[in-house]
Amino acid sequence: MAISKNLAKLVRSLETKKGRKKEGLFVAEGPKVVGDLMAVSIPVRLIATEAWFASSGINPREQDVVVSEDELRKVSFLQHPQQVMGLFEAPLPSPQGEGTLTLALDGVQDPGNLGTIIRIADWFGIDTIHCSLNTADVYNPKVVQATMGSLARVHIIYCDLTEWMASLPKDMPIYGTFLDGKSIYEQTLSPHGVIVMGNEGNGISPEVAAHINRRLLIPNYPPGRETADSLNVAIATAITCAEFRRAF
Repeated sequence: MAISKNLAKLVRSLETKKGRKKEGLFVAEGPKVVGDLMAVSIPVRLIATEAWFASSGINPREQDVVVSEDELRKVSFLQHPQQVMGLFEAPLPSPQGEGTLTLALDGVQDPGNLGTIIRIADWFGIDTIHCSLNTADVYNPKVVQATMGSLARVHIIYCDLTEWMASLPKDMPIYGTFLDGKSIYEQTLSPHGVIVMGNEGNGISPEVAAHINRRLLIPNYPPGRETADSLNVAIATAITCAEFRRAF
């Protein structure tokens, strides 16, 4: 079945934040990502090959579209389409997690970084991420793809981080990574609290930094050796989360 011009236009509109907001939809692609999201939300529409429907055991509904790989390629956001595309309602239902460790992202703007951080959070059992209002849109197709399905298990909240942090209990440990912090390997870490990660180029903003009461450093090795200026924020997040989980 050919994809109609109206459907193709709709899918293309979902590449932009404005289009996603207008339609209340976002795009996910590939068996893994679509499958994980279907566990928490019913897709508005599936666009998939006959082979995918057959292998998944899912029968196409009236609104779904069975296409050839060439047809799918015409609307896919991927260089190499993966048999299935799903249009889902945004926002997704919130996972009911009970984690005591939370991430906060201050101006993380690269979609790939945001998607990878969501995947890292999922791996380390962190079920909630608070994002500043200038952090990339979680429903950007590149973010959704980079999460590899973890978006189904991690609750993303956009808010004014300074207001949110000001509302936290006074004794809440709030950690942040800084070049002038104390080595994370020498700090006493807590099993609960907030880990703040900053913008790719500028780090944590002064307004957010004012609320941080535990300053961490991921040291380079060996000390004093000339090296890169900083770590990629997603890699830094993985190292930090791993150290917290190693401690507890």
